[in-house]
Amino acid sequence: MEFKKLHNQNSPLIICNVWDVASAKKAEKLNFQAIGTSSSAIAEMLGYEDGEKMTFSELEYIVKRITTSINIPLSVDLEAGYSRNPLKIANHIKRLVNLGVVGINLEDSIVDKKRTFVKSKDFEKTLLIITNQLKKENINIFINVRTDAFLLRHPNPIEETKRRIKLYEKSGISGVFVPCIEKEKDIKTIVESTTLPVNVMCMPNLPNFEKLQELGVKRISMGNFLFDNIYNKFEKVLSSISSQKSFKSIFYANY
Repeated sequence: MEFKKLHNQNSPLIICNVWDVASAKKAEKLNFQAIGTSSSAIAEMLGYEDGEKMTFSELEYIVKRITTSINIPLSVDLEAGYSRNPLKIANHIKRLVNLGVVGINLEDSIVDKKRTFVKSKDFEKTLLIITNQLKKENINIFINVRTDAFLLRHPNPIEETKRRIKLYEKSGISGVFVPCIEKEKDIKTIVESTTLPVNVMCMPNLPNFEKLQELGVKRISMGNFLFDNIYNKFEKVLSSISSQKSFKSIFYANY
């Protein structure tokens, strides 16, 4: 599987997180090796809050438009699976594979009124059912499991992350994603705790790509931060148009 090989190359795989066909095409034009959807960016684009507030069918439509428009590997942020039923989650994955998707992210927290952890043993069972069902149907896809101790500000994020990774490894997943981790020593500790490729995400104090390579990170993603940055600039340009009574800021703005 070509996408899996990209997680075993010398330099980390840089995932450009996209939200529509236009952003996906830009990433392809700039020779990114692979792209991934950002659930938060897609949700905001469609007028929802993040946390599975949009329907799976809405996500599926966006993914279909992207896969029919590009020729590079696409991984999809499936949040917590858009169901609490593991067999339904496996079916969602199958539908994405049928669209040409080569990887998915699944996270071990869910959003009700606020984001909370799923019990680790329950999530381990969910992963086992999903991976077994996919094997039965000969479906081969890169399953990147997101574990959220750092994101949720757990009092002991290192130990909780290591504990959960050890549980999840047993299910036959492909990689682990630890969002909001930033410190070099923390990243090194997590990388050394598992044989699976480790994915980190864009953060203000994240080390540069060269240092992340030294630390053994295999995948680096952008989350929703690229989307947010672009729309902050969009807002500034619109504000300039209104205040200056002119379109000059469209053509001469300094970024």
